[in-house]
Amino acid sequence: MVSLRRSWIPSLQLLPAGLFLGLFFLIPLALTFVWGFWPRTEFWMEPGVTLEAYRSFVTTGRLAVYLKTLWLSLATVAVALVAGYPVAYYLARKIDGDTAFSLLFVFVLPFIISTIVRTFSWRFLLGRSGPINGVLVGAGAVGQPLDWLLFSDVAVLIGLVTASIPFVVFPVWLSLRTIDASLLEASSDLGASPATTFRRVTLPLSLPGVFAASIFVFVTAFGSTAIPTLLGGGGYSTIGTTLTSVLGVLNYPLAAAISSVSIATMLVLLGLWTYFFDLEQLAAMGGDA
Repeated sequence: MVSLRRSWIPSLQLLPAGLFLGLFFLIPLALTFVWGFWPRTEFWMEPGVTLEAYRSFVTTGRLAVYLKTLWLSLATVAVALVAGYPVAYYLARKIDGDTAFSLLFVFVLPFIISTIVRTFSWRFLLGRSGPINGVLVGAGAVGQPLDWLLFSDVAVLIGLVTASIPFVVFPVWLSLRTIDASLLEASSDLGASPATTFRRVTLPLSLPGVFAASIFVFVTAFGSTAIPTLLGGGGYSTIGTTLTSVLGVLNYPLAAAISSVSIATMLVLLGLWTYFFDLEQLAAMGGDA
């Protein structure tokens, strides 16, 4: 009897977390999936089964917007990792802890300022009369200001990457900090060059941080609305801006269908990342380090 009671203790301890997860995560997701099949009414929707919302998603150009957003989000992940990993590596391996903490605070500062304000700053920097075009024209690199620096995919990508850099630096920095320095010393003692040590030891052991950063950046970029609107222009569409416009005309089943497709995409990518990163092995490696 005592052993039976003890076996129930872990389940009871997990009960509050399970209730919270079900109430605020699983139930809303299930309702979103169900509502995607409900017929639309004038102001709401009614119970039923129809594929009209998904048909509208596929046949009205919104599928192309979805694919464009997917590409843009993956590009944001790639560029943000390339830009943020060296910063995290420098903070974790090249300078002392107190200085690193001080510098990490710099990456928190942008969050004190509204996203809209920060994005408007990029509009000034990337505009025809902005300082970037001024420097390029003044240096003779271009003959006239570049129009494609603003209200383009390039501008949106720049805005998303700069907004996502902290989501790369922090998890990668934490992952790099857990690597035992003796492993790097052992690699060097065995004759490995710094590049080989990084490729065979440092990078594999930091992959959990890279994985976490990829998830954070992708989700942030995929659902962003302010940055694409301000830097892409009024006619620039992403899945986030499309959802906003659909909700504006009270088409809740279509909004639910788009949300369901977006959630399914994230779950598929999460599964692929988990498969290729082999998280259990990486966690064991991190624990051994």
